[in-house]
Amino acid sequence: MKKLLLLFILTIFILCTVQSCNTGQQKNEADSANFLEENVTFAAAQYALLLDKVEDSARIVNPKSFIDGKMKYIPPQEWTSGFFPGSLWYLYELTGEDQWKPMAVKYTESLDTIQYYTGNHDVGFMIYCSYGNGLRLTGNEAYKDVIINAAKSLSTRYIPEAGIIQSWNANPSKDWECPVIIDNMMNLELMFEATKLSGDSSFYHIAVTHADNTIKNHYRPDYSTWHVIDYSKSDGSIRHRNTHQGYSDESAWARGQSWGVYGYIVCYRETKDQKYLDQAEKALNFIAYHPNYPEDGVPYWDYNSPDIPNTYRDASAGSILASALYELSAYSDKMDYKAWADKIVASLAGTAYRAPLGDNGDFLLMHSVGSLPHHSEVDVPLNYADYYFLEALKRKKDLE
Repeated sequence: MKKLLLLFILTIFILCTVQSCNTGQQKNEADSANFLEENVTFAAAQYALLLDKVEDSARIVNPKSFIDGKMKYIPPQEWTSGFFPGSLWYLYELTGEDQWKPMAVKYTESLDTIQYYTGNHDVGFMIYCSYGNGLRLTGNEAYKDVIINAAKSLSTRYIPEAGIIQSWNANPSKDWECPVIIDNMMNLELMFEATKLSGDSSFYHIAVTHADNTIKNHYRPDYSTWHVIDYSKSDGSIRHRNTHQGYSDESAWARGQSWGVYGYIVCYRETKDQKYLDQAEKALNFIAYHPNYPEDGVPYWDYNSPDIPNTYRDASAGSILASALYELSAYSDKMDYKAWADKIVASLAGTAYRAPLGDNGDFLLMHSVGSLPHHSEVDVPLNYADYYFLEALKRKKDLE
């Protein structure tokens, strides 16, 4: 009888423990679902207000930021032109509401001429964030040709002697012959997609060659990244290692560090080459263990800024990082990358970074930094911070 009583007590204990765990799990799932729903509902309401302003214009305009009480609009050739239409595609996907689709189509197709643009490397940002999401969500066959044409345009900037895609044109005032910035890793996704759509492996070859040479030349021994590497076009040698938007040539500009991490996770996804996953994780370790990485997960604008903690945060660097971490969590368990991303997104969704409804020019996130050395877009909303925040929410939702 005593054994039966003990067995009964043990059974009740186990059942209660399991029930408690299940209840806790259900609560966590409910909390996460509520968090996502609240943020998506807010984003839809805020962007509805933004669209009202944009649609009031007599012409198609593309919002980038809100500075000193004025909206900053940009032309199609500006590097961030793909993010606003991309955000509309994410709202269409996250809300499931058809009203967003025609707006996403309208502002995506306003970038039609960019498929032939060869003036810099940013056609990847401009076309893949807009047309790439449009293709993914609608299957519009015409969008395939735009992506392939954009990859052809980007390919014109490939320099075989250096094995890289040239980012900006030569700049005599800086003595730059062939400048390549770490941001360029983000344009490789366009090239990978173009190979899948066309069967032309030259795009894939350019992408992996650029990624390999960026590992070789762009990263320091501690896996922080220089912002700008200037190559010789004649023999591919390195002429300069500089910054353009960071604190100094030897500092770690926060958004650049996030660009690199994101780019190498994409390279791993598309190639399954372990060296790209290793590179992303080592560059993440630099962030995770850096003494100047703040507790809330949203980086200061440069990890080496001498004014930390009395300097600017960069919400865009945080949202890019969070989105990348969500994807990485599906490939690696070296760290709890999803928990890290959740922490950043929770911070961005809090009152310190997410704007009140109707404020902030109707952008979602406050406190991003474009280029502090140039006193440009400092501590303001930026359309790419919003884009990667919405992408992070989408990836969080998919994972959960």
